[in-house]
Amino acid sequence: MKYAKFNYLMVFLFALSCKSPSTENDAKIKLITLDPGHFHAALVQKSMYPDVDSTVYVYAAAGKDLDQHLEKIEGYNHAAENPTHWKEEVYRGKDFLQRMIADKKGNVVVIAGNNHFKTAYIDAAVKGGFNVLADKPMAIDAANFELLKTAFSMAADKKLLLYDIMTERSEITNILQRELAAIPEIFGSLQKGSPQQPAVEMESIHYFYKYVSGKILTRPSWFMDTSQQGEGIADVAVHLVDLVQWACFPDQVIRYEKDIQLNSASRWPTAITLSQFNAITKSNGFPDYLKKDVKDTLLNVFANGEINYKLRDVYVKVRALWDYKAKAGGDSHYAVFRGTKADLVIRQGADQDFKPSLYILPSVSPANLFAYEQALNDKINVVKARYPGIELKKIDKGWEVLIPEQYKNGHEAHFAQVTTRFLAYLKNGNMPAWEVPNMLAKYYTTTQALSLAIKEGELKKNGK
Repeated sequence: MKYAKFNYLMVFLFALSCKSPSTENDAKIKLITLDPGHFHAALVQKSMYPDVDSTVYVYAAAGKDLDQHLEKIEGYNHAAENPTHWKEEVYRGKDFLQRMIADKKGNVVVIAGNNHFKTAYIDAAVKGGFNVLADKPMAIDAANFELLKTAFSMAADKKLLLYDIMTERSEITNILQRELAAIPEIFGSLQKGSPQQPAVEMESIHYFYKYVSGKILTRPSWFMDTSQQGEGIADVAVHLVDLVQWACFPDQVIRYEKDIQLNSASRWPTAITLSQFNAITKSNGFPDYLKKDVKDTLLNVFANGEINYKLRDVYVKVRALWDYKAKAGGDSHYAVFRGTKADLVIRQGADQDFKPSLYILPSVSPANLFAYEQALNDKINVVKARYPGIELKKIDKGWEVLIPEQYKNGHEAHFAQVTTRFLAYLKNGNMPAWEVPNMLAKYYTTTQALSLAIKEGELKKNGK
């Protein structure tokens, strides 16, 4: 059955032990990897961490997903540079969730895999007394959002940490865009915008065919099923919604009940040929559960979406896009913050050699431009003090922020940075007060946007 292991999960949720994993006599953090099916689970272990035990306990059903995960860990252990020394203790069986909770061999569960099960896994792990580090998305639809709310409430009661992996906060251009937006002399204040020209726009383009750790990534077949992976509007868009909250309202609590107003949302598919599907999944034909999405021999994956909404009183637009393979470069990111004195823009196209670049484009009048440049050169020193080596380069309509290579450590390295941040929170016994409400806010935004997009699509289809 397509969701057989989900049935094991639902039965077991009624019989969870309330005993928490003990760490009183062991200062080490012990990791558990639960049902790994996405390469992000392995990337958490591309680095070693102080105070984290080198033995990792893996619980999953036997199969290709598990085998590929273990191969990646083995590859990191034998890397030419900075090899790791993880030891994987693996339990293979359909009752892997029950065994994980009964065994209680670790205190942090890493969850990155089939998103159809993820929210229920999170809920089960928290009920079992484990801290959870989960890949995005934590919830792919409105029903799972309700379950996620319960999990967060339960984690608070049990004094456990539940945290998602937001790697884009560690990308240097995103960091500097946030820093500059907080300097009134450079940015002014964030405009309110309008539905026609939002104050904040972000777009992320991803590709099914890509390289990870120097090798062509093999994706599981279920990754192409949006009922298991989630649609783009509820998956990749999570990063964008998170960045908007994190950068535009830094360290502030966002309450989804009053701070978010959805205006419109849309979704559309990426068409994948059978040969393309076979190339990225190492399969030999579409599995039965994907036949529902095949039309005229093409697999239609609803991986693209757009959300238009208001965050407090600021108009925002985010777009998540997927294509099969990049003609040049790789995944890319575009973002603009419109301020009263300047726009802060990230571009990652051919002109940037497909590497993210940050620009300051002033919007002051020509008469005030000289004074603005003086203020910019003065206040940029605040940023330089935090990030030595940062410089400004004059361009036609403003300035490019020149960023030393030492800060450009790449997407894969960001997983270690997020994990390190999570481990620090764990050691301190808490997270910043805004993290949990803001996680709920972003998943409310994406899951409600998906519901709205489906509804608007049906109305359009019926000519209403």
